[in-house]
Amino acid sequence: MNAPTANLTHWAERIDMAAAFRWTVKLNLHEAVANHFSLAVNPEGTRFLINPNGRHFARITASSLVEIDANDPETMNRPDAPDPTAWGLHGSIHRALPHARCVMHVHSIHATVLASLADSTLPPIDQNSAMFFGRHVVDAHYGGMAFEEEGARCAAMLSDPKVTTMIMGNHGVLIIGRTVAETFNRLTYFERAAETYIRALQTGQVLRVLSDDVAEKTAREWEAYPGFADAHLREIKALLDEDGATYAS
Repeated sequence: MNAPTANLTHWAERIDMAAAFRWTVKLNLHEAVANHFSLAVNPEGTRFLINPNGRHFARITASSLVEIDANDPETMNRPDAPDPTAWGLHGSIHRALPHARCVMHVHSIHATVLASLADSTLPPIDQNSAMFFGRHVVDAHYGGMAFEEEGARCAAMLSDPKVTTMIMGNHGVLIIGRTVAETFNRLTYFERAAETYIRALQTGQVLRVLSDDVAEKTAREWEAYPGFADAHLREIKALLDEDGATYAS
């Protein structure tokens, strides 16, 4: 891994974030130069790293991430100001929810299809979807792009620390977690779970839905599974390194 660029802090966290952006492209979960990942870097959770405005996920590097303060009213006047919806959504979450250390928001295909259904709830029909049992909320009141008012409304729906996932009706999905590894692991599993559910619906057959007891047991087992998310991100970085990717620069 390259040495930190002068005057940049939180280098290990920056590298993890950059790797997550790059792998999001590999999985085709990105969209143009939209969507944002952020990571809190102070104990209060109000200072955070976020992708620069207008930069494609495939070109994100550790040094290109912007550090901003959710409580700084001059943020949008900076020359490196973030995208207004990134400030509205991620700023609102980091301002209000210290437990939401990492926030990842995408308009990935299957998550967005699920968010477009009249009932966007993800039922526990397999081991992967059980990860989100009792841990996701559905925002059924989309009010337009996620500028500050909409961002604050969304943040209020994530106040329960048990909730890790917001299915944003008519919009996409937002995942929160304690670390980049944990959050990105959830993001990839949510997209896979949404795809499984949509494909199951397409069969027209009756779904085999887990009981609440088994689904909750499985969700807790996922939460306690030793080192899984960390190993996932470690392998992603190893694969990127083998390809000569510049994410760690």
